[in-house]
Amino acid sequence: MWWLQVMSGAVAALGVVSTQEASRTGLLVRRYRDGERTAYHMTASNKDLHRNLEYEADAVCTVKRNADGVFAEEFEWTRLVVNRNPVPLPTREEAIHQVLSRDPAFRLRIPDLSKVPPSLIGPITDLLTFYADLQLAARDGKLRTPGDHFYFKHGSPSSWADGAIVCVGEDSIDFDVSLSDVNEKTRTATTVVKHVPPQKSQIRKVSDWTSVPVVAGVENNWIQVVKTGADSYLGQVGKETFDVNLTTNLDDGRLASATLDNVVDVLERPSKKPDLSLPGPESRYRIVRRIEIKEFSRRDSSN
Repeated sequence: MWWLQVMSGAVAALGVVSTQEASRTGLLVRRYRDGERTAYHMTASNKDLHRNLEYEADAVCTVKRNADGVFAEEFEWTRLVVNRNPVPLPTREEAIHQVLSRDPAFRLRIPDLSKVPPSLIGPITDLLTFYADLQLAARDGKLRTPGDHFYFKHGSPSSWADGAIVCVGEDSIDFDVSLSDVNEKTRTATTVVKHVPPQKSQIRKVSDWTSVPVVAGVENNWIQVVKTGADSYLGQVGKETFDVNLTTNLDDGRLASATLDNVVDVLERPSKKPDLSLPGPESRYRIVRRIEIKEFSRRDSSN
């Protein structure tokens, strides 16, 4: 369930900004052509005290109009390797598809993951994070020249708790968005979206010890309570940040490449109760994730 929390804040924020007037002009706007096809390769690593996970995945994206006449990108996941072990994926009619769009009329949502192989949840939600950040960055055409910047106060907690294994799972973030570069030679623009702790965190305070800052001077903005067995729970709290770098094409706005660096400074304590009372000894560590995506082939509808 860690995968869900990584992108939930960005998607929840879109529910707020989508009620505002959305611009269809600007440096970062996506200009679609029906039938475009782009193939992407994604790699990821996820390291912490409990695991060392790596994956790579491929997806083919085809631009289509949906039932409402809005352009959307239909991704078909074609390849997945987890810790160097190939994971079979369904093909043809059973192939796994993911529909995203940069059109402001399209509402990004967390897809139904109940029918998705668990090992593919990571790539799906990581890709959604990139698109959520791109939609946020393009809103209202605020980023026009290098150095342009805006800060989006969000803060409202986003939950990835499933009520069974993850009893509590919340983060609270704001967004610091800037246009860092426009390169006419390569015809690309680079946008940086920093997910940062808000001045006043809004995550749930499960127990007194979860309110003590893990990092001095910064309120905890990430918390998780995991059921590990009968009368056995693991409480985790800390500071979460992640930096997303997005490179888009100046001619049509498509995503050319992106990276995501996610760090959580964690304080962890076991408990026999879900309210984390009478906690056991503490452990301190970092969760470090890095995601990278690049296009590796492209074909226009006219080709």
